[in-house]
Amino acid sequence: MKIVVIGGTGLIGTKLVSNLRQLGHEAVAASPSKGINAVTGEGLAEALSGAQVVVDVANSPSFEDKAVLEFFESSTQNLLAAEAAAGVKHHVALSVVGTDRLLQSGYFRAKMAQEELIKASKIPYTIVRATQFFEFINSIAYVATEGETVRLSSANVQPIVSDDVAAALADFTLEAPVNGTVELAGPDRLPLDELVRQFLRVQQDPRLVVTDDNARYFGAELNDQSLVPGDNPRITSTRFEDWLNLSASQA
Repeated sequence: MKIVVIGGTGLIGTKLVSNLRQLGHEAVAASPSKGINAVTGEGLAEALSGAQVVVDVANSPSFEDKAVLEFFESSTQNLLAAEAAAGVKHHVALSVVGTDRLLQSGYFRAKMAQEELIKASKIPYTIVRATQFFEFINSIAYVATEGETVRLSSANVQPIVSDDVAAALADFTLEAPVNGTVELAGPDRLPLDELVRQFLRVQQDPRLVVTDDNARYFGAELNDQSLVPGDNPRITSTRFEDWLNLSASQA
């Protein structure tokens, strides 16, 4: 099949394109650097010509409320219109577990808007919500840092490695559309503050993680259900401890 991956040169996109090509599919890595821009519409018609499936794993370069909403609304509207014109049979989008529970955050409001546009279109779809990536932990710590202190909630998280996200996305891409949402999560559930504490310790980062259950997560209040999957998620195999140990050995 011809499969176009929007955001195909990013963390997940690069891995997904590689996985699909290894399975014998024509996977197109679409990104502005390749002359294909979903936000402006540039190059979309040409890229989608003959494509059966489009996978959208692109992320906004800005998390500012107005900019991120404009990014996801514009890119999704342009994509869906181009897909309808090209006769695409399946739209797959990567989203985030808990999006509907984190709407105090401008980022998650934008992701919710993206999901609603997909559901309202006539193109068969699969929305894949994943938990936080191991590779994103450093960014979580950065946003929560004040001086040498990292202030974080003890709400539960169930993080996942990007390799496992890309592998699962390849499966969903090649399966029939579910016309609904599926969830992905890693095997380990632990408090957010402890997750970051362990990560910083292995990185030999001197910052102190302070537990503050009023601390916000990208602007949203958290509880133990905010960042973990609901019933019947797909649980992947890579454990956080194993990834941490591998990261330490490669440092």
